This record gives sequence, structure tokens and C-alpha cells, in this order.
Amino acid sequence: MTNYISKVNLINNMLWNSLLGLGLGFGFFMFSIMALIIFVFVFWIWMLVDCLGRKFKGDNEKLLWALVIIFGGIIGSTIYYFMVKNK
Repeated sequence: MTNYISKVNLINNMLWNSLLGLGLGFGFFMFSIMALIIFVFVFWIWMLVDCLGRKFKGDNEKLLWALVIIFGGIIGSTIYYFMVKNK
């Protein structure tokens, strides 16, 4: 009987340890996703502020780039970064 109880306890401990490991892995995954979302949002705001504060040659160029950043999201911000800010 004691041997049976020790096997049940071993299986129970293995089950809880595996569930705890899955929980920690999922928590790290969610933390990584949240950090990525915050980074993307900050980058988007940074490019929009840079665009609105920059002097452009053309009259409508600032409006055009602002619309690209606003409606293009991270893709528009990245295009702006490499075409205008990175010059």
C-alpha cells in the first residue's frame, strides 16, 4: 500500500511540475508579446512626432507622410524611418 501511495504522489508531483512549467512558459511568451506591442506603439508615436515636427520641401509632403504613418501603422512608420528619418 505504501508503494502505491508513493507512486501516486510521484505522478501527482510530476503533473503539477509540468503544469507549472507550462504556466511559466506561457507567462514569458505573453510578456514578450506585450513588450513587442509596447515597442511598436512607441516607435509609431516617435515617427509621427518626428514627421509633424520636421520641415519638408513640399507643401503637402508633411500631410502625405503623416497620413502614411497614421494609416500604414508599423509598416508606414518603418517606410518613413528608412526613407526620411534615416537620411
